[in-house]
Amino acid sequence: MDYVKLGNTGLDVSRLCLGCMSFGEAERWEHKWILDEEHSRPLIKKALELGINFFDTANWYADGTSEEFVGRALKDYANRDEIVLATKVYFPMHKGQNATGLSRKVIMSEIDNSLRRLGTDYVDLYQIHRWDYHTPIEETMEALHDVVKAGKVRYIGASSMHAWQFLKANHVAERNGWTRFVSMQNHVNLLYREEEREMLPLCKEEKIAVIPWSPLAKGRLTRDWDETTHRSENDAIGQRFFPASSKSDREVVKRVAELAKNRDVPRAQIALAWLLQKEPVTSPIIGATKESHLEDAAASLSVTLTPEEVSFLEEPYVPHQVLGFI
Repeated sequence: MDYVKLGNTGLDVSRLCLGCMSFGEAERWEHKWILDEEHSRPLIKKALELGINFFDTANWYADGTSEEFVGRALKDYANRDEIVLATKVYFPMHKGQNATGLSRKVIMSEIDNSLRRLGTDYVDLYQIHRWDYHTPIEETMEALHDVVKAGKVRYIGASSMHAWQFLKANHVAERNGWTRFVSMQNHVNLLYREEEREMLPLCKEEKIAVIPWSPLAKGRLTRDWDETTHRSENDAIGQRFFPASSKSDREVVKRVAELAKNRDVPRAQIALAWLLQKEPVTSPIIGATKESHLEDAAASLSVTLTPEEVSFLEEPYVPHQVLGFI
């Protein structure tokens, strides 16, 4: 496993991050393909054995049970001081008023709830899951600064928003002497490259860590276009991404398969190798439901694509509808 700094910080993170949306009690969430605690623990243990020290979850995943599963497994299998634990806040955790968003009230309540579920005194990276259009960004950034100063959070980050929003948030923080975002968790893969227009150049210029979600396009890049899986057949949200009518997407998937065959490696390794070579990507977030998914991800670190291979993979891409945060 390789390790890098998380953007312009002194924090060391593995070149791969284990995304924990795949873990939780399925009956408490819309994703019925996720793994229960018994089946998620071996994957968390395997990730640690491969050298992964970076784990990302969210309070919203499976109604908090993802945090609970991850917290208990890491307590049993790892040294907390060596782990970089990330979670997120924004989506509703209860019914009624003040259940969602990034108000001071929500942030102060939800950080304590996350710490309780995770069984830890602090979170290494606390991220806003989406942009809150109904709360002043000044209120949000001051509240996040306060949870850092209270020792409950080490660093703060953001996920899936417009570049102007991200820049505005950090400008507000800098102007007031508050903690700035050090990372951006956004949607980047061979089938969705819209972030190359504004967000990736911004993060490179500002030395912001980039930790992309869905690096394999919800598995689309790992199999033939018309092939389905248990997850793809039961993922209502995922079915809105990458519509089957997209000829360019089909061609990209075809080229990933062709290059993987020529290289004699699984397709996932080609897709991840492409992302790992893209600046300023720090640590792609890997979603795994099998140990082989983690093994392929780790092996991708040894795959280096030539400039010609990169061009071959990228050439069919056409502009896409903005997805994931609006």
